[in-house]
Parts: sequence; structure tokens; C-alpha cells
Amino acid sequence: MPKIKAASAFALFVFSVINCANTAMASSPSAWSAHDREIAESCSKASGLKNAVATGKPIIFDDRVGVTALLVTGRYSQLHMKNQSGRVLCLFDRKTHEANISPADQLRWDTPAKSGKK
Repeated sequence: MPKIKAASAFALFVFSVINCANTAMASSPSAWSAHDREIAESCSKASGLKNAVATGKPIIFDDRVGVTALLVTGRYSQLHMKNQSGRVLCLFDRKTHEANISPADQLRWDTPAKSGKK
């Protein structure tokens, strides 16, 4: 009978450790909200656009990639751009907290074609 109690105690211990590990890895909604704000602020600042605003929701890539993408819109500040509207794609490195910007004016906003219609 003592062997069964020891085995049960060990099983309970393993279960507890696994359960605690899974709980620790989950992020709270407020943590995700703070993370999204940090990305929006970093990307807006790095964009170089006037009145820069995060557009849409962040796209979170797998941890193996380690980046979150965000589209930022605003107005070009360079004189030769004549205050034209523009957009940039920001890749935010979640490990280093650095925002990397690339022009994204060429992105299209087409509506998906309806199936069965020609």
C-alpha cells in the first residue's frame, strides 16, 4: 500500500508542475493590451509619418519568427512628398522591442471576388 501512495503523490506532483507551467505561459488580456500599445507607439514613432496611426490589428507571427506586423498610416513629412498620405509596414521584434519599417503604399485593398460570379 505505501508504494501506491508514493506513486499517487508523485503523479500529483507532476500534474501540479505541468499545470503551473501552462498557467504561467498564458498572458492576461491586460498584458496583451499593453503589448499592443507598445507596438503601436513604437511603430508610429519609427514610421517617420506625420499624424501616424496604427491601422487595423497587429498580426502576431509564431514565436519562431518572433515578430508582430502592424500597418501604420499617416502623411509623408518630406517636402517633395507634398503631404501625401502614405503607409508603412512595421515589423516589431518582440525580443529586442525594435520596430523595423518598410514602405507599404503598394499594398492593395481589393475586395475578394465572390465565388461563382464572372
